[in-house]
Amino acid sequence: MKMADLIDANPNLLLMLQHFNIDFRVSDQTVQQICTAYGISETLFVDIANLYNGFSTKAHRSYTHDDLIKVIDFLKQSHHYYRFDKYPQISSYIRQLQENHCRKDLKLLEKFFNEYFTEVVEHLDYEDQIAFPYFITLLTHKGEQCNQERYSSIEYGDHHTDIELKLIDLKKLLLKYINIENDLDLRRKLFFALYELEFDLYIHSLIEETILIPAGMEIEKELNA
Repeated sequence: MKMADLIDANPNLLLMLQHFNIDFRVSDQTVQQICTAYGISETLFVDIANLYNGFSTKAHRSYTHDDLIKVIDFLKQSHHYYRFDKYPQISSYIRQLQENHCRKDLKLLEKFFNEYFTEVVEHLDYEDQIAFPYFITLLTHKGEQCNQERYSSIEYGDHHTDIELKLIDLKKLLLKYINIENDLDLRRKLFFALYELEFDLYIHSLIEETILIPAGMEIEKELNA
């Protein structure tokens, strides 16, 4: 299929392209042509696109080491999006609401979101500084340097959390308890930003749980065989 048609059917695929660092100007290129141009395997590209389309990945899928390096690059790009795009955008919307409406509950909303995003940043820092370097070492055939007695894919899986879940509470506050009149444009933008962040964090977690962690466990088995 042509990439432009797929994007038209599901605009969320633009986020996927951004995380793959693929230019949105896809012309009439097919998925195969896009993958060839950017050095991404069709298997990996389609599997991640399926997650964005609401489908699960196939069980026990075999990925190459190059595929998994691409996965880590993808996840790192998504970290940049959370830190420098969505968080400033959502914070800005909440501050604008405070300026327009002098309400204590909006202060609490800001406090709740800032505390939540502090947890998100801690999670991203852990992945950037500990988990991803470990997987990169594992994938570059330096098993002797991985020091699996100190760290492993299983430990990462145990540490892994669904960082998008607390956004549900934030949306409930806005939908059910914070009484604001008017400002529908601004409130809609805030909701859309929260839903977009929640959705992409969910996909982020799925990629780690269904692709990266199982693949890491398989490689560790091979190294220890």
